[in-house]
Amino acid sequence: MARRILPGFPLALGITLVYVSIIVVLPLGALVFKAASLGFEDYWRIVSSPRAVASYRVTALSALAATAFNLVFGMALAWVLVRYRFPGRRFIDALVDLPFALPTAVAGIALTTLFAENGWFGAVLAQAGIKVAYTPLGIMVAMAFTSLPFIVRTVQPVLEDLDPALEEAAQTLGGSDRSIFLRVILPLLAPALLAGLSLSFARSLGEFGAIIFIAGNQPMSTEITALLAFIRLEEYDYQAAAAIASVLLITAFLMLAITNILQARALRYTARG
Repeated sequence: MARRILPGFPLALGITLVYVSIIVVLPLGALVFKAASLGFEDYWRIVSSPRAVASYRVTALSALAATAFNLVFGMALAWVLVRYRFPGRRFIDALVDLPFALPTAVAGIALTTLFAENGWFGAVLAQAGIKVAYTPLGIMVAMAFTSLPFIVRTVQPVLEDLDPALEEAAQTLGGSDRSIFLRVILPLLAPALLAGLSLSFARSLGEFGAIIFIAGNQPMSTEITALLAFIRLEEYDYQAAAAIASVLLITAFLMLAITNILQARALRYTARG
């Protein structure tokens, strides 16, 4: 008999499938079943209402802006943590994981305190005519805060494993710093960046606790989709809540599918290179 690489594989696989079914598949299935209990006309009426559409716009645009910010700042932070040694580096490296450990409601209260018009940051920004708390900008700040670690932690290990000989060879061939980064380093980082961007965007779409305190939650203006679904739950309108939540679910699945396709292409390009 051929030896199994993983002893007890059938048992481990069975336990894993049961765990995934109970924790992931069952709740999502219940959500889909509840939304499907509506007729198509009722479902479309709920998900295409002006208030719902406004919440999609606020959520999607804020998530895109937060993800774009995290792409630049998270990439720069990962680069500094990997390529440089300086006092306090370990503390900053540990601080990156703070949004994971900090309850989102606590993060929302802290951000609101800092960026309110009488807060440390908000008072300075108010003098420049910039208002953060209770505006869409506050939503972007909360999303960026909670999703930043996904970019840093997916890019950082890849940067650490990059062979310095590649950059040295490019420098020997006369490549500038910019061309080396764009043509040598960035293609190797592309799969990790795509993974981090998808996770960051997905986290921003589903963020709730950190946003409701700083957003102001004004319908048609600063109300996110997750909050609208929660409001429908408080009104005991479970079908409407499931319908609105299903829009986020469909969006997340489409985003992950597109990201996996792009990531597979990037990996093939890296392998050929």
